[in-house]
Amino acid sequence: MFQNQLKYPAPGAPKLANRVKELLKSSGFKHVDEDKKRGLDHGAWVPLMLMYPEADIPVCQLSVQTNKDATYHYNMGKALAPLKEEGVLIVGSGATTHNLRMLRNTSSVQPWAQEFDTWLKEALIDGRYEDVNNYKEKAPHATVAHPWPDHFYPLHVAMGAGGANSKAELIHHSWGLSSLSYASYKFTVPA
Repeated sequence: MFQNQLKYPAPGAPKLANRVKELLKSSGFKHVDEDKKRGLDHGAWVPLMLMYPEADIPVCQLSVQTNKDATYHYNMGKALAPLKEEGVLIVGSGATTHNLRMLRNTSSVQPWAQEFDTWLKEALIDGRYEDVNNYKEKAPHATVAHPWPDHFYPLHVAMGAGGANSKAELIHHSWGLSSLSYASYKFTVPA
């Protein structure tokens, strides 16, 4: 696959990794481990390759905990919020909808994907972060949109890092293969 042919040799960020570990532990996260051997996941290097093609920025990747829930990841983001004031860009990369079994080579968007994507956009823009944390109960077609949470939980980390008073803004929206939403949001605190 193409992932094995592409390289993104960004330098690591060991000091940042230690700071992340410190912030998480001081916020009550008990098991915070470092893996110094694993390379960057495609969820990290693909967007960074587009944003910083020279791979000249240090990168520290945080793993998704698929055995935990969305609120856990939101709280991870809250714990990491101080990093924004330290000049760290926090990126939550995944997909607004991600069900590879439902991909179709057509330009029309599948209704379930559109309904989930619209619900998420409205919930984020309205600041209903608690609803987003409880998306499995609140959102239409949640388990179809995300049969596994690994491509959705990064949004919760970014949402938490934005802060309780942050506002979500849709900064990009496109579709691929009839059900992959590439909606992108940024979270900022109004001045």
